[in-house]
Amino acid sequence: MKPQYLIFTLLPFFLLSCQEEENGADAYGNFEATEIWVPAEANGKILQLDVEEGQELQADQWVGLIDTTSLHLQKLQLLASMGSVRRKTQTADPEVEVLLEQKRNLEREQKRLKSLVENNAATPQQLDDIEGKIEVVAQQIRSTRNQINTVNRGILAELDPIEAQIRVLEHQIEKSHIINPIDGRVLQKTMEAHEFAGMGRPLYKIADLSVMTLRAYISGEQLPHVRIGEEVQVMIDEDKESNRTLKGKVSWISDQAEFTPKMIQTKEERVHLVYAIKVDVVNDGSLKIGMPAEVLFRQRAGSEESSTSATVN
Repeated sequence: MKPQYLIFTLLPFFLLSCQEEENGADAYGNFEATEIWVPAEANGKILQLDVEEGQELQADQWVGLIDTTSLHLQKLQLLASMGSVRRKTQTADPEVEVLLEQKRNLEREQKRLKSLVENNAATPQQLDDIEGKIEVVAQQIRSTRNQINTVNRGILAELDPIEAQIRVLEHQIEKSHIINPIDGRVLQKTMEAHEFAGMGRPLYKIADLSVMTLRAYISGEQLPHVRIGEEVQVMIDEDKESNRTLKGKVSWISDQAEFTPKMIQTKEERVHLVYAIKVDVVNDGSLKIGMPAEVLFRQRAGSEESSTSATVN
């Protein structure tokens, strides 16, 4: 490793050690937030994008639209195809109506023959023949209806893939509406209205700044005394000479250590390994991404207050 690179690499740890001895803070770090790039979910010209850097947006807020003209035209084309398919279906009414008329005539004849048989003016065989003819016509009616239904089912089956294509287009049209995903502030805007958006291309970056995360580092000696959920004091610069104190809560402790070279150990030679922690701090509007801050743990703060009280007494 080149000497110059080594110097710049170790400089933050050296400054950390110097500051620790100078003003007694337990940990140092910088504020960060989860930044989200909001991408385009469709291809096309951006017709509207109501987003400005620094603007506060709400989750599920409509902020823009990508041109959907071609998608709507494709949908209309598919709807027309569905209408054409439906017009191909056949109706059994004309053929069945002829058979039904034949059946009605035979039933009238059956009724007449029954009277004749009762008066011995016709034979039972004649009645059986007419009843047989009625059954044949009834079977023809059922068969005709089944055949037409079979044909129509085959025709209507052509509608399934068309309906699936329409659902795909409707989904693409829905994705052409740009919906903001989270509550937050717009940090960066990369595209403007009238530009062409490609699917997956970032439109803007947003982050929820209501609660900021301070990523700081503690020593191996401090590690056993820090707990997730512990309340701490976070100090930021008020001016050149004074700090402002905010409340924070430890939300994460790294389970992996980062090595600190021996040549920049503190005077007591106790910092060999450092561990990253995250402290959540409610943002009153003054906290910014990248802003430096210091952490003072509760046990340290309590001991300092007790010491001060004892001195006064």
